[in-house]
Amino acid sequence: MGVKLGILGLGTVGTGTVQLLQDSRFRHPLLQEVEIYRVGVRSLDKPRAVALPKSVLTTDLEAIVTDPEIDIVVEVIGGLEPARSLILKAIQNGKHVVTANKAVISRFGNKIFSAANQAGVYVMLEAAVGGGIPVIQPLKQSLRVNRIHTVTGIVNGTTNYILWRMQTEGSHFSDVLADAQRLGYAEADPTADVDGLDAADKIAILASLAFGGLIKLENVYCEGIRQVSKTDIAYAEKLGFIIKLLAIAKRTTPSPSSPISVRVHPTLVPKAHPLASINDVNNAILIEGEPIGQVMFFGPGAGAGATASAVSSDILNLVAAIKTSTTTLNPLLPCRNQEYCQIVPMAELITRFYARFLTKDQPGVIGKLGTCFGNHRVSLESIVQTGFQGELAEIVVVTHDVREGDFRQALTEIQTLAAVDSIPSLLQVL
Repeated sequence: MGVKLGILGLGTVGTGTVQLLQDSRFRHPLLQEVEIYRVGVRSLDKPRAVALPKSVLTTDLEAIVTDPEIDIVVEVIGGLEPARSLILKAIQNGKHVVTANKAVISRFGNKIFSAANQAGVYVMLEAAVGGGIPVIQPLKQSLRVNRIHTVTGIVNGTTNYILWRMQTEGSHFSDVLADAQRLGYAEADPTADVDGLDAADKIAILASLAFGGLIKLENVYCEGIRQVSKTDIAYAEKLGFIIKLLAIAKRTTPSPSSPISVRVHPTLVPKAHPLASINDVNNAILIEGEPIGQVMFFGPGAGAGATASAVSSDILNLVAAIKTSTTTLNPLLPCRNQEYCQIVPMAELITRFYARFLTKDQPGVIGKLGTCFGNHRVSLESIVQTGFQGELAEIVVVTHDVREGDFRQALTEIQTLAAVDSIPSLLQVL
């Protein structure tokens, strides 16, 4: 008996998935059981890059998720609606679901997973994070025997490309962003990428899997890369760092019951760190746990082929599950999170900081900065005057590990100093 597939969307990812499923050179023998039964599209008249019978195409997406003949629904239309409603309706109609939709999962995953578990079907989401990088299934299965301490990722190719170009060419953010848009690496509205929202969706999903609890998206601290200047990139390099937009989920203590921090922000990464060498539009996710130590997943974070690979791997897993069907779900395939993770407030976070100050060029300024930091229990690794911008002296500070609330209080006091003109840059250090 064949497994009938209903695909919602025939854009870049949908087309790539169909092409992969139709190409016998790549197919696992189990995928020969798959029949592309219905494909939902916006227009029946649009030219297609894949050969499908006209009878397979339909503009009625709801008819796909309610069709009793269909076993698996693949959602690759993106966006929140109608994707969320179609996924839930597919589940209600007893369909297994494969989705690449990180926005829907990060916001509505709890309701979707609960509905799926109640209906006795699977929701698979390998393509929602990291493009073609297999990280979701490892977190569910092979890495689940470990106590995960930290998940640190470069999970947005657009921002990684922009920062890489700024670093290698000394270019301004706005110039590289325009290039990225022209090359198709960035959307016409780049907000989700450059403001860190896309990465926040993804780290919420990864943290939920790594730490076995639900994550409220509003609790994920999110800061983008618009404020990163070529000046900061140059200073970071002199200090031995590369600036990357990192998504980080971390236990605050080794205890399995400890709160976690979940955050997205530009970060100074030591050049010797594994993530420092991840360039261009590539993604990488570094997982640290006990007893395994460090494991890193690296590869293309987007694109038709990469994402189709992840979608098709989920289809393969579902075909195997259907073929070996029992009355109960395989406990390693579903997402089963009931309780919310406790998220530590950012003010309680222990981390290192880089800050750049513009001050009046007068004696004693560095001493005054050091005194303010000391008053608030902020220990400095280095504090140096690096040059001038016009008549203002430029001073760069790197701290040791400090409590973020203490550091912010020190900055508040520093801003009242007559000698301090501004604090143009403030970045975290890994």
